[in-house]
Amino acid sequence: MYKRLFSFLLLLPAGFLFPAQQTQKPPEKPAQTEYKIPPEAVKQPNPVKPSPASIAQGKKIYGYDCAMCHGANGDGKGDLAVDMKLNLADLRDPASLKDRTDGELFYVIKNGKGKMTAEGDRAKPDDLWNLVNFIRSLANNEPGTKPKADKQ
Repeated sequence: MYKRLFSFLLLLPAGFLFPAQQTQKPPEKPAQTEYKIPPEAVKQPNPVKPSPASIAQGKKIYGYDCAMCHGANGDGKGDLAVDMKLNLADLRDPASLKDRTDGELFYVIKNGKGKMTAEGDRAKPDDLWNLVNFIRSLANNEPGTKPKADKQ
């Protein structure tokens, strides 16, 4: 009887009795895709003129939705940004938005970017354009246009 059992054990593959310890591969991180704004959004003109009323309305929305990260004055050092250790642009600096059109700003506000949540359909398009006008006013850029390059 022992001979049969011993013969049987010799015929079994070693992996059956002593399975190799299986190691799990860590899950692969998805490749980060480049954030692209559609060309039609880049070219979209701001239909809301940058009036004092528009800027005031944009400031109101900014206070509710943006200041917690971008700072009350646009310095990029809001409480939530500091807590999350985010490095946000200083919107008061004309260089921070110099290569961005109003259409691009509108698109990012509406759709979000990175850790910035999307405004989506919570606000009317005109309110988002007012917000763009306010953001431009932080750097004393003329809303509705790309800021001019600094002259040296």
